[in-house]
Amino acid sequence: MFKALRDLPPDSLTFLQRLPLARRRPWIGYGVAILSSLAGLLLRWAVGGALPDGFPYITFFPPVILTAFFFGVGPGALAALLCGLLSWYFFIPPVDSFALDFRAVVALAFFLGIVVVDIALVHWMQIANARLALEQRKSAELAETREMLFKELQHRVGNNLQMVSSLLTVQQRGMREGEGKQALADASRRLGLIGRLQRTLYRSDGAQLPLGSYINRIAQDTLDASGRRDIRYVFDEKAQGTLEAKDAVPTALVVAEAISNALEHAYAYAGGPLEVTVVENEYEDEADRCYIICIQDEGTGLPDGFELEGSDSLGLRIACTLAKGLRGEFTLDNRVDGKGAIARLVIPASQPEDYDAAA
Repeated sequence: MFKALRDLPPDSLTFLQRLPLARRRPWIGYGVAILSSLAGLLLRWAVGGALPDGFPYITFFPPVILTAFFFGVGPGALAALLCGLLSWYFFIPPVDSFALDFRAVVALAFFLGIVVVDIALVHWMQIANARLALEQRKSAELAETREMLFKELQHRVGNNLQMVSSLLTVQQRGMREGEGKQALADASRRLGLIGRLQRTLYRSDGAQLPLGSYINRIAQDTLDASGRRDIRYVFDEKAQGTLEAKDAVPTALVVAEAISNALEHAYAYAGGPLEVTVVENEYEDEADRCYIICIQDEGTGLPDGFELEGSDSLGLRIACTLAKGLRGEFTLDNRVDGKGAIARLVIPASQPEDYDAAA
């Protein structure tokens, strides 16, 4: 058990898990046993006048316990033997002899019983600590392996999605202009976005994602993928919340779809500012808290009579469906100041455990 601990990095062990000390140099422990026994003898002589009769080994217990605690069973047993002999010879009547009468037998038996129990308890504690250290190391190795396999799986899934996206792009290039070609281009773009997110999105421990930094990354990634260099991107975060991993992809697709829609319609011929904001609305009831993600442009705005529910845009219909799956709402309206359009995604800050993103 203790030999297995030698292979573990010392920094990974607590002080108690490194006990007994000096396992590679046992002579240190036995030397300490001799010195501590002599210290117990000197201390017993020093306080002898202050003790009543019947305490022949009162100062010999600490050397035994401390030696066993810090250096193990062997040095502890040696300390017990030396302390027993010293107390027997100098302090158990008849003193200055190893005479063995009834009183000496009782005293030595009492001393032996106590030190055996103490050494056994210390040894069992050290075995338990050693097993705990080994189990912790094994758990850490399993966690590292799981995380590595998880990342590899995510990477492969992302690569496969990117490959399908590339195949759709190749197929789209061979088609004539029309709705079919545009549909393949949109599908390729969405698959490419999911593929890029898939390789970096999830963590094996299921930790939640910082909402603001995640939305910012989605927006920048979508703009980079569009190849547009004439867009002045502005991001404003007014929320300190987190996003559960299970909600990440639907949220990413809705935000990316809103940004792509702004690039396609508001800035079809010339660039301009694109502002993305993340706001958290707080209410007294925790269940009513929500996040509001806004994407607004300064383009020509929506045409008169535009209704999101009646839109023939597949991307906008997908965004609405995904928002409902998040128990939220996606809206697209003209800005109040008349300078363009604004898309809003409102999602609850906490999702029910049984929610279905595909609802």
